[in-house]
Amino acid sequence: MKKTFAVLGIVLSIFGLFLLAAFFAYLGVTAGVRLDPQKLTLQTEHIRMFDANGTEIEAANRNADVPYEAFPEYLPDAFVAVEDKRFYHHNGFDLRGIARAALKNIASFSFREGASTISQQLIKNTHLTSEKTFSRKLKEFKLTRILEKKYSKEEILELYLNSIYFGHSAFGIAGAARFYFGKTPETLTPGECALLAALVKSPNRYSPFKNPQKCLARRNFVLSLMKDQGYLDQAQYSAALAEPLPSAPAESKSGNAYFALVYDEIEELFPDVKSSYLASMRVYTAYDPALQSVLEETQAESGITLAVRGARENLLKAYHSTVGSPKRLPASTIKPLLVYGPALEEDYISPATPILDERTDFAGYCPDDADGASDTYMSVRYALSHSVNIPAVKILNSMGIERGASYLERMGLHVPREDYSLALALGGMREGFTLRQLADGYAVLAKGGTYAPSGTIRRIEDGRGRLIYQRGANEKRVFSQETCFLLNDMLNTAAKTGTAKKLSGLPFPVSAKTGTAEGKKGNLDAYTIAYTPQDVVAVWMGNADNSAVRATGGGLPANHAMRILEALYARSAPSAFTPPAGVERIAYDRSEYESDHKIVLADPAAPITEKIDDYFKRSQLPKEKCTKYSLPTIKTPKISVNNGSVSIVLCQAEYYDYIIKRENRGQITTVYRGKFQKTICDNSVCAGESYLYTVIPVYHGNEGTPVVLPRIRIEGRQQLPENWWDD
Repeated sequence: MKKTFAVLGIVLSIFGLFLLAAFFAYLGVTAGVRLDPQKLTLQTEHIRMFDANGTEIEAANRNADVPYEAFPEYLPDAFVAVEDKRFYHHNGFDLRGIARAALKNIASFSFREGASTISQQLIKNTHLTSEKTFSRKLKEFKLTRILEKKYSKEEILELYLNSIYFGHSAFGIAGAARFYFGKTPETLTPGECALLAALVKSPNRYSPFKNPQKCLARRNFVLSLMKDQGYLDQAQYSAALAEPLPSAPAESKSGNAYFALVYDEIEELFPDVKSSYLASMRVYTAYDPALQSVLEETQAESGITLAVRGARENLLKAYHSTVGSPKRLPASTIKPLLVYGPALEEDYISPATPILDERTDFAGYCPDDADGASDTYMSVRYALSHSVNIPAVKILNSMGIERGASYLERMGLHVPREDYSLALALGGMREGFTLRQLADGYAVLAKGGTYAPSGTIRRIEDGRGRLIYQRGANEKRVFSQETCFLLNDMLNTAAKTGTAKKLSGLPFPVSAKTGTAEGKKGNLDAYTIAYTPQDVVAVWMGNADNSAVRATGGGLPANHAMRILEALYARSAPSAFTPPAGVERIAYDRSEYESDHKIVLADPAAPITEKIDDYFKRSQLPKEKCTKYSLPTIKTPKISVNNGSVSIVLCQAEYYDYIIKRENRGQITTVYRGKFQKTICDNSVCAGESYLYTVIPVYHGNEGTPVVLPRIRIEGRQQLPENWWDD
């Protein structure tokens, strides 16, 4: 028994020493910690933002405080219901919540569950950093105790709602009410109060503009808590559930769409961002205010989105949208990324590859061209630059959907397996991509084959000027430089003579692709994506409700793209794409290509009219060489005898001269020397004699391979010449 008491005494002594040590640690860590009333009201700017030149462009200044008395009844109710349901009954710490969170963390072997009260959140948002350390928890404990002693519950709620961050650059309840609903806080409805309370947990994740389904579920969850805790009766609850979510920001200002992307990026970089942390940030962006003004001056009867991103630095210079950032069907803009790029990379095609444009049934899928199938052969260059549909489907069918889609995945363009069909070649899918995602895909081509998603932020510094974020490259290879050059050159043809020919008037070279998605009642989406080695300009026109628009990709979007490009390069023209070492420009034979649909190296001696020039990867250079000019060769002509006259029908080789020789009784006579004629007649033959003719093609004095024709005999008795007796 004595031993038991001795052991117990030792344990209690150790525990007492531990408590004493913890107490002194608490005193030491929190000795200089003071509650600062000025920090509780966040009188300083929340964030400082700078443009591409380092000029400060946006200071999201704090909104005026809204007094508790001006809050609608359901505003504090919503936040208490979801954030801290025992708020009015504890002294800053919810012991039951702490115990529950601890049990969950022990069960899951993690520390994901927290038990922060509204009072603790206010302290963390305004006085502390986001670091998760024991010393910070001790400071939080002391400051929360002081807060609860000095301020009433209503005052704490007032300070809390005026200081928290609601996403999309909205700080405080006044800014949030104005941004999301175009209202002052006192006019908010129960459903709107619940939505704002739903955002606080993760403004980026539950944004009604980015993730409406998640937002709706979270808002309705808050409403259910309000009903369960007695803040709403059944009728009020049902009415609030029926309230629609906002579909677009109610507040608009210059650069608003761009700044929204900046704040989204901050939230992604710092998912647990708090108001106090934002207050110290200096955010350096790639924002170009002059270019942004050009985008915002764009007039359109329908919704429109425009984006300009630097190709190599992976940064957005300007962005404007009247409909947010919807995912839309990409139409024909997907062809270079899904079909032609992968097929070039895999050596399935070259720009010169001939393809028969004919209606084809692909196991029940029968695509057609905009003007119907031409039933003629065309080059890959022509098919892409004129956005002909059937060749694109044929190439994808030969290459394989999975292989093509794998390249999209490398560019951040995810295609669900359910969408794997040949209709993908024409942009047929259920959801599609944002314009920014497509611009990122085309930037791969512009910069020679590497992918990195675009951003708006170059770097971020804290309040002391210390670098806390620097944008890195983090690029990955998608296409070779050779593939990109060939695509860029073909899309330059599209901008000169193809579907994007409205850009042909620009005084510098540009590559471009258009796209138009059709619906039952008209066009639904219209695109032009144009680019140089320096920049990508992307334009989309459509309506958020999928109603028809009076535009095609090569129409208004191309006009808008041209205007933006003119402004972008008003001072200096962009550079042109130059062929890499693995690409050669060669000439191939025109007649072989047009008659037999074969790519044969042109004879150096061929006339210019009989050559076609194009770029080829060195791995795909034609191996067969034409020699019909340096070593003229013809097919065997036809020879016949009619009414005592010999007829020789030559082949279709009009560019040759011809020598025709005749042998009879050992004597050789030249019966013809001259230009091509379809039929050469020899009337100086005698009946009863046999003749052997040789046809020799000649080009620029070079005699080719002689062709000996079958020996013929002139039937009948030899005629004596008239007046033979006079000889």
